[in-house]
Amino acid sequence: MRIVIVGAGFTGIQLARNLINEKNQVSLIDNEEENVRHVVNQLDCTVICADGNNLETLEEVGIAKADAIVCVTSSDEVNMITCSLVDTVYPNVLKIARVRNYAYYVNTTAAELKHSSDFSGKHRPLYGIDYMIHPDIEAADAIVQSIENGAVGSVLTFDNSDLEIARIKVEKGSSIDGCSLRNSRNLTNIHFLVAYVEKDGKSSLPSGNTVLSAEIILGVLISKKDIQKMLELCGSEQKVLRKIALIGAGRIGSIVAEKIIKPQKKITFRNFLSDISNKKSQDIVIIDSDEALAKSASEKFPDTKVFRADASDESFLREEGIDSFDLAVCITHNHELNMVLAAYLESLGVKQTISLVTSSAFSSIAQKLGIDVSIPLRDCVVDSIMSHLRGKSVKEIHTVTNGDLEIVECVVDPKSKVSGKQLREIPNLGESLVLLKKSSDAAQFEIATGTTQLYSGDHIVLISQSSESKKVLSHFSGSN
Repeated sequence: MRIVIVGAGFTGIQLARNLINEKNQVSLIDNEEENVRHVVNQLDCTVICADGNNLETLEEVGIAKADAIVCVTSSDEVNMITCSLVDTVYPNVLKIARVRNYAYYVNTTAAELKHSSDFSGKHRPLYGIDYMIHPDIEAADAIVQSIENGAVGSVLTFDNSDLEIARIKVEKGSSIDGCSLRNSRNLTNIHFLVAYVEKDGKSSLPSGNTVLSAEIILGVLISKKDIQKMLELCGSEQKVLRKIALIGAGRIGSIVAEKIIKPQKKITFRNFLSDISNKKSQDIVIIDSDEALAKSASEKFPDTKVFRADASDESFLREEGIDSFDLAVCITHNHELNMVLAAYLESLGVKQTISLVTSSAFSSIAQKLGIDVSIPLRDCVVDSIMSHLRGKSVKEIHTVTNGDLEIVECVVDPKSKVSGKQLREIPNLGESLVLLKKSSDAAQFEIATGTTQLYSGDHIVLISQSSESKKVLSHFSGSN
């Protein structure tokens, strides 16, 4: 593929690096000389110091022959205008824009939904943008997903399925400590599959001889109902999250709160008795030191306790009993503060913590600090963009740890040569493993085996080395 990237910030550089590793032709444009000098020394691609919203510049780097343009400058307006400009002259080029202004994103999405029938035919998408990526929404979705799965670690779920890939640490002295992967199956009757193993910040695909020693992280494909047994096997447990503190009432905190705070039911005598006996009801509080944000949150969530306070103030935490909460979610705009707060709260007695961090590099630091789950904001954005760049057959992409591995959900294309074959009959899959398959007429995924047969329209989930991902996907997409 030929991809033009406008904006050489962290996201632009990381995206370019991923695409170059897959042997794509990448051109990077930025109007800051310092950024350009920095990129030239890092990446093997065309780099130009110029304004990306200039058609002559875009044509100079080959936009006419490009498959896609991705606009990730610091200006939402530049990103949107650039996509609109390209759409006017080159409508067949895929256009992706990162937009941080929530109003832009929400209003555009609402308009597209309202007029979806109008856009289904000859009409172009609004602003000429095929996909609009909002970082806060991508991060909030990942945080909510982790909360819903008990904050046991980063969790990847699949639509209409009770299967998930959970990131679980092997504790010292646990039943599985020192056991090979092959022999670990004799320790339990639950059905699971280890998708990847992470050790010292490096991720790899396992074999039957892989030893599951203490302190390593397992990416385990397992049914939700069996997650507790798997945690026990690894020397841990899934805690019930009844008392949750959301620290940070900014955009991400507000989105998370909207998704996890249940609307109040109309009180009747029967509901009153039911609520008294319901031991699983959640107690959620919101904390922010900013007066305006705290006031806004209290107005938006009138049935939820909102505190304008410093979450690092131990006297406040003990007075309100926050130190005894089951989960603290640190999602302020200051990502370094999030890590410090999460580690501090765990030291005071909070059972589980989630921290929003800048990137996967900070996730490694967060892990060493004892934080249970870290959500890397920038990586969420890169994953989302990569999913859209892989073509219509690819539904989602998730990188593992520092990007060594990719978990991809895709659809078997009618032109694919693997249609009608069993997995064990497909050659040259390289460093990869097919984890799940869902037939086109089935409701749920099933764990794949060597005898699993593939047909056109089947959804599959696989994991592979990032450098091999494009080659592996070509088997299923029907491309060369």
